Amino acid sequence: MGSDIRAVTWTGDGLRLIDQTVLPGRFEHCEVRDTASLVDAIQRLVVRGAPALGVAGAFGVAIAMAEAERKGWGETERDEAIERVRSARPTAVNLAAGVDRVVPLIPKGVDAVIAEAQALLEEDVRGNRAIGCAGADWILARSGDRPLRVLTHCNAGALATAGWGTALGVIRELHERGRLQLVYADETRPLLQGSRLTAWELEQAGIPYRVQVDGAAASTILRGLVDVAVIGADRIAANGDTANKIGSLAVALACADARIPFVVAAPRSTIDFAMPSGDQIPIEERAPGEVLTWSGASIAPDAANAFNPAFDVTPARLVTALVTETGVLEVSAGDTPATHPDPPKPNH
Repeated sequence: MGSDIRAVTWTGDGLRLIDQTVLPGRFEHCEVRDTASLVDAIQRLVVRGAPALGVAGAFGVAIAMAEAERKGWGETERDEAIERVRSARPTAVNLAAGVDRVVPLIPKGVDAVIAEAQALLEEDVRGNRAIGCAGADWILARSGDRPLRVLTHCNAGALATAGWGTALGVIRELHERGRLQLVYADETRPLLQGSRLTAWELEQAGIPYRVQVDGAAASTILRGLVDVAVIGADRIAANGDTANKIGSLAVALACADARIPFVVAAPRSTIDFAMPSGDQIPIEERAPGEVLTWSGASIAPDAANAFNPAFDVTPARLVTALVTETGVLEVSAGDTPATHPDPPKPNH
């Protein structure tokens, strides 16, 4: 399977989603043909990852249009359904961006919306390949002629995108060039996307890896066992502050102390130029049960409550490099998205 993983596929009358809630134990698809089912799939993390959410959101507009036709909705009901899709998860900017990209095409009909959503999907796959090449080039130019040990946090592979992956795309490229020794995949609390999803993708690709608990990451880095950390992003502010799955900030702090690169790999669409800094990024807080229970069984006292933020924000000063499909910005050195509102030329 490897690089052929497709988390989001248009079937002609709806979406076929890889159900990421049941991996790695089972490989199943979820068929979505109405907006309520799509919102549920987004919120339950059947489909997740900023780029994949953007593609799902774009196709969600077509689903809302078809549903309106079937159920005799007026424009108001249709638009309310589209807005529910758009706002299903607040932190990842790509979901809203995917919806917003195709909404102007509604007057041209559902076929025009589907075509634009498919164009977004194909752009993401091409962009991920470019991210992988640019990120590998940048890392190898600074690492010397030796195999590398890479740490990644959460899942930014094919499952989180339209295909190939962003952070995991960089890792795949290093592997294909014969320059990868080992990947440390943080388990990523509370839903274990690292141990369930990233490890599964690495195994499918034949890439050597070890799963570690999130609490081990800083120690692994400071013990000199990691050469570079590569993560994805759900939203990047204009100044380079980066929101990613909770625990990413701790990895960045450890990398700064160990003086190794902390690399963020994400499509340019993840940059929110309207947001000056990470202070304004909304942080999704999820249900306490994701922390307090496991497989339906309580793992905390019955009266316990939980603080369950899904994301944290890494300050730009800790982001060594931001890799997009258009090239690399050395953010901590002052080369931020705000200083490059127009895409720079790729450096590979």
